[in-house]
Amino acid sequence: MAPLVLRSGYIKVIFLNNMLFPKKVKYRKWQTMRKNPLKIGVATRGVTVAFGSYGLKALGSARIRSNQIESARKVLSRSIGKTGRFWIRIFPDMPYTSKPAEVKLGKGKGDLEGYVAPVLAGRIIFEVDGIDEPTAREALRKAGTKLPVKTKVVAR
Repeated sequence: MAPLVLRSGYIKVIFLNNMLFPKKVKYRKWQTMRKNPLKIGVATRGVTVAFGSYGLKALGSARIRSNQIESARKVLSRSIGKTGRFWIRIFPDMPYTSKPAEVKLGKGKGDLEGYVAPVLAGRIIFEVDGIDEPTAREALRKAGTKLPVKTKVVAR
């Protein structure tokens, strides 16, 4: 990963692998946000199956990393074959940082490690269409095992 500062003040991030990441970010490091699970709540946007016939719904809240989304995408594309179509309804645009191992506290915030998509309970993560119901349910179940959140397959 090599950050590139543009003249407009935005930072363009270039990753060497094919995972999802934003083209430009206004701020390279974000604040961490709320961690108390009792005060997070449920999703209000992206809670219905909009594009396909079947969807994968998150039952809890989590931060899904771009490599986890990519892993689930590979399983999904392998399972549905050439006739099916699928949509990824989340995008990892929130940067997360980490300090190297065995580094003392202080000396500022850690380096940019990658991007996550914050997902609340009730959010549709993937949608599929163009395949029969048993194949769709099995493909979405396999994709859900790659994610750090409990999921449920829902139909339109």
